[in-house]
Amino acid sequence: MMTSSTKTYDQDFALWVEENIALLKAKNYDAVDWDNLIEEVEGLTRSDKRELENYLITLFEHALKRRYVSLPDCYRGWEVTLNRTQYKLKQILRDSPSLRNYFVSLIEECYQDALKNMRVEYDAIFPDRLPFSEDIDQLLTEEFWN
Repeated sequence: MMTSSTKTYDQDFALWVEENIALLKAKNYDAVDWDNLIEEVEGLTRSDKRELENYLITLFEHALKRRYVSLPDCYRGWEVTLNRTQYKLKQILRDSPSLRNYFVSLIEECYQDALKNMRVEYDAIFPDRLPFSEDIDQLLTEEFWN
């Protein structure tokens, strides 16, 4: 059965959010669009995890380029991207510290994805195994070019 709230969800997401927030604040729980609300809340965690994975791949790609690709004119840009990516990863983990274990579980897979991308993009010799620390705090502060 399609309720008014469900119909709004399909037609105007921002309005649906406002309506359901108002219903929750008013404790009008029977009128809340629970199915879509649950789906959206579950999606928040999936989104954070995808974002964490994407930033970690970017971190490894630029760390590999900076350490193993001899293009000095590109170093500054790669270093800026490394710093920005480390900052974004810190933000995610600051806001959701429980994702630290997930972060650790992704390190090897993300390194292999980054390695595959870099081997397509550059003819440099990159190590098969992770040449960087697996310690989260070190990964998020390291200058990979030193």
